[in-house]
Amino acid sequence: MDADIARIYVEAQIDGLKPSFVMELIRLHARGPMTITELAESVQLTHSAISQKVAAMRTAGLVRTTAGTDARSKKVTLTAKTRRIVGRLAAEWRATEAAIAEIESEIPYPLSRVVTDVEQALQRKSFHDRIAEKLANDAAWK
Repeated sequence: MDADIARIYVEAQIDGLKPSFVMELIRLHARGPMTITELAESVQLTHSAISQKVAAMRTAGLVRTTAGTDARSKKVTLTAKTRRIVGRLAAEWRATEAAIAEIESEIPYPLSRVVTDVEQALQRKSFHDRIAEKLANDAAWK
C-alpha cells in the first residue's frame, strides 16, 4: 500500500516525499513548529524514531530545524516547499483513509483488526523468538 501511495506522489511530481512522513508534516502544519520531543509525543512515536525521520525529511527539503530553547532541543518547522503542498498531503491522507474504508467494506476482516491480532500474537511470542525457534531446527543455520 505504501508503494502505491509513493507512486501517487511520483505521479504528482512531489519529490522526496515518503508516505511515512505525511502524518508528521500535517501535524506540523496544524500545530506549528514543535520540538522533536513534542512532535514525537503528538504522533505517539519515540524521540529516536522522530529524530531519524526529521533528519530524513530535512534531507528531502521538507522541514528545517533550528535551535530550541535549550542546547539539547531542536524546533522543527515546515519549509516553504512543504507549506505549498500540505493541502495536497491532507487530501491524499483523506483519500487513503477512504480507500482503506472501501477495502474494509469488501473484506470480512477489518485491517485494523489484523494489526491488533498481530500485536497480541507477538505479545505471546516475539517475532525474534519465532524466527530463532525455526532456525534452531534448521541444519543450514547451524
